[in-house]
Amino acid sequence: MKTLLWIAGAIIVVVALLYVFTNYNGEQAETSMNTSTSTSSVQVVPISHATAVLKWGDTVFYTDPTGGAEAFQGQPAADIVLVTDIHGDHLSTSTLEAVVGTGTTLVVPQAVKDLLPESLASRAKVLANGENLAEREFKITALPMYNLPGSSQDFHTKGRGNGYVIGRDDTHVYIAGDTAGTPEMRGLTGIDIALVPMNLPYTMSVEEAADAVLAFKPAQVYPYHYRGPDGLSDINKFKQLVNAGDSGVEVVLLNWYP
Repeated sequence: MKTLLWIAGAIIVVVALLYVFTNYNGEQAETSMNTSTSTSSVQVVPISHATAVLKWGDTVFYTDPTGGAEAFQGQPAADIVLVTDIHGDHLSTSTLEAVVGTGTTLVVPQAVKDLLPESLASRAKVLANGENLAEREFKITALPMYNLPGSSQDFHTKGRGNGYVIGRDDTHVYIAGDTAGTPEMRGLTGIDIALVPMNLPYTMSVEEAADAVLAFKPAQVYPYHYRGPDGLSDINKFKQLVNAGDSGVEVVLLNWYP
């Protein structure tokens, strides 16, 4: 009898260990396949290139929505839409008409408002570089985004477009837009999440982007907007450069080009 009880006990232990091991592996596999990530109360969902959905508590941000309504299938409706610039990979009036609802706040620079149909222009809130807006308990600040003087190309002039810093409580998210590693970017402090571009000749090289990130040291940085004329930039190299300079900056690689 003792032998049978011992065998039964051993079987129970083995089954329990197998259950724990199986569930642990399942969780790891699910995490590695995620196409979004979150820190604190903010979840970043990549849509494509410069387009993202930020789920922040009960508020949903769309940044530079393009791709039509179908690009946002399965996503919650936008509460706040931010548009950074006039170029087609940032401004799609047809997409804005599809995703800006009656209760949506639309935030744009003046150059973008000038290109909107009246139905959107009449309700757009314009921010110039350095201005801010209080909306739904958030503070939205417009930052300059531009190519540095002396670069071989000048696709983005200072003052035309906006990067944005969104803040609530002690959490701050930086949407860089089309920009070089400007003094304004490098001077940022207290950024928890940063979306930073790297595609020559329009914004920065991988090396320039890493150097700029190491200047302002966000808690997390997401390379985005990294497709150029020669294909996709080497975001793994970006991660290596940033972590070699400061292992405390978490580089999050998501799939922006599904």
